[in-house]
Amino acid sequence: MGVLRILGPLLAALCAYYFYSQEAFSAEMVRGKRVLVTGSSTGIGEQMAYEFARMGAHVMVTARREEQLQQVVQKCLELGASSAAYVVSDMKNLTSAQKVVGEAKATFGGLDMLVLNHVGGNAGFQPFKGDMELVISSMTVNFLSYVQLTISAMDLLREAHGNIVVVSSMSGRIPAPFSTAYAAAKFALEGFYSSLRTELRLRGVDLPVTVAVLGYIDTDTALKIVGGKINMQASPKEDCAREIVRGGALRKREVFYPYWSTKPALLLRDWLPELMEQLIGQAYLLEKIL
Repeated sequence: MGVLRILGPLLAALCAYYFYSQEAFSAEMVRGKRVLVTGSSTGIGEQMAYEFARMGAHVMVTARREEQLQQVVQKCLELGASSAAYVVSDMKNLTSAQKVVGEAKATFGGLDMLVLNHVGGNAGFQPFKGDMELVISSMTVNFLSYVQLTISAMDLLREAHGNIVVVSSMSGRIPAPFSTAYAAAKFALEGFYSSLRTELRLRGVDLPVTVAVLGYIDTDTALKIVGGKINMQASPKEDCAREIVRGGALRKREVFYPYWSTKPALLLRDWLPELMEQLIGQAYLLEKIL
């Protein structure tokens, strides 16, 4: 009963906040903007590229697989992108990551929005066995390359009064057993970009940072890694991409998707951490993991 007395007012407050925080959004906020989306050959990144294309943005996509990038570019043009281009890059190589921004500058003459979405360097969903190379790989792809891209793009973004969108995860905010190396990188992302956002504000630099905190999304990668191992329903990547694009265009501080399975969980983490740990334990099908 004590928990219910807390959760009732909490949910009511969340409902009110969610309703009144919805700002007006239109395609004109994006039309003609020069946007770089990483990790955009499949999944959420691909869908974000299509959302930007529908609204008339100049879209550059990047990933490792050239054939798939070519297909994404073609579809972006069909959907109405002002222009579309791609650059092949492996984010395990920080020099390669740095060159991506140079390609965007050469192609578009500048950059209005940097959308950091790529993921990799993970060994799946399994107990941590002390593999240091796995940790290094995950930190390089899922954290250090994000920082490298940001460093490379900051001057362009400041000149254009642009903004940064960082795709993070609930794994960067609550305990994520069986994906410790990935969680470490996401926690690092959260620390770096929340600190950077505050620092830029204190310095009077107009460069907003939006962090998207995502739950379980039905990308091919996520379904392959955790499908059948957790007791959760995956949310559609198309809706997820739409919410991230909207939040980035509106320069929101944070985006939560799906809202009702992420935001309440984060409040429970702070207010009722033991209950949160119990709920996490119930979501994992240990017989399919161990």
